[in-house]
Amino acid sequence: MFGLGRQKPRRSSVVASVCVLSVLCCLCRVGVLRAAAPLSIEAAFQKFWEARSTADAGKATRDIVGSGVSFDEALARFKQGRVYGAPPKRGGSGQLQRRSVSGDFFYELVIPEHYDPAQKYQVRVQLHGGVMMRNASAPRGRGGRGGGPLEGAEQIYVLPAAWRDAPWWSRAQLENLDAILDTVKRTYNVDENRVVLSGVSDGATGLYYVAMRDTTPFASFLPLNGFVMVLANDQLAIDSDLFPTNLLNKPFFIVNGGRDPLYPIRNVQPFVDHLRDSGVVVEYHPVPEAAHNTAWWPEMKDPFESFVRTHPRDPLPATLTWETTDRDVPGRAHWLVIDRVRPPIAGDTLMKPDLNEFSGAGPNYGKELFPRRRPAGRVDLTRRGNRVEMRTRGVAELTLLLSPDAFDFSRPIVVTANGRLVHDQRVEVSVATLAKWAARDNDRSMLFGAELHVALK
Repeated sequence: MFGLGRQKPRRSSVVASVCVLSVLCCLCRVGVLRAAAPLSIEAAFQKFWEARSTADAGKATRDIVGSGVSFDEALARFKQGRVYGAPPKRGGSGQLQRRSVSGDFFYELVIPEHYDPAQKYQVRVQLHGGVMMRNASAPRGRGGRGGGPLEGAEQIYVLPAAWRDAPWWSRAQLENLDAILDTVKRTYNVDENRVVLSGVSDGATGLYYVAMRDTTPFASFLPLNGFVMVLANDQLAIDSDLFPTNLLNKPFFIVNGGRDPLYPIRNVQPFVDHLRDSGVVVEYHPVPEAAHNTAWWPEMKDPFESFVRTHPRDPLPATLTWETTDRDVPGRAHWLVIDRVRPPIAGDTLMKPDLNEFSGAGPNYGKELFPRRRPAGRVDLTRRGNRVEMRTRGVAELTLLLSPDAFDFSRPIVVTANGRLVHDQRVEVSVATLAKWAARDNDRSMLFGAELHVALK
């Protein structure tokens, strides 16, 4: 029997193999080096502007930091923003869909007929009513309570949809509204300081929930034919404690009808007065002859749009108040972030004003508007130049987001909390921090160069 024995490889073959391997290794090294080479500043920012989502923009920040761009140049580029080209749709409306782990969220987008990408546009997000009558996710349609846009000034209209399992008063919708706004801002030239949230009926009621949970993106809130106290109904199973004091951050334009069988003026006005008397900026328009509809819109359109026009958002307000629970941290209002809430301890004192305590006359005086189920923390702050004074309760850790448009980074930043000095030194700016928050906020007017973390006793 014959077999093939082990043959000794020829020396020339061995040499050739080694050469091939060497060449391949060299090519791999070159490829790795090329892949690792930093993008140019221009290319890095172009990649950032072309990102289709907040997550993709966050990944693109690595290239901006790696490009070696200076802080001042990066700041100028973020302020200038992306160059908007011809949009996919100019004029008219279109149904769009956003898919998430919470389900499919439909929304309608209405674009001005003569949209100009070089011009910034006001945006109105309008929430419809009849939420609990909708059993499943579907395009909202134009019928029913506030289905179509209440047409006013030339602007972009965003008309999202809610349903029984994803009502306006839910975390799912907070995330949905933020994601939709982010998408719109990546496609159309939005004036970030003229984005308002309006709603009719259930949409108006849900609007109060949003205002108490996510005030930062909006300039003002405009509830029409709604009632804040519907949120106290246990049957709604609200997924968070609610803090009316958070309404102090933004102005409200409120309309209710005298013949509305659901939320008549006589029931709503005491609570509107409570908010206004407690410091909330409120323009209230009771319409005695109106029912639960928007037949009054032709007469109310001009005051409505005038209110929007005269109340742009201050992206870096000098005063802020925010309250949140241990379940909802981090909780944010513009440049204030509450990172950690602690349980109540002896010596904690109530902070005033507390808008959860009804201030109106009658049997409800001093009663809570909404129950308290979880430990909560609150911060009231005021900025004067480089000095920040804070009053806090129940907060263990917080972060102040510092903008070059509000602070002088060449001088110390002084922060006091409850009369105690907690910071008094300079803070260095960072391109990484600037890019991080530019990716998260997608906002040319609200940029942060540094984070100041504060631990409280």
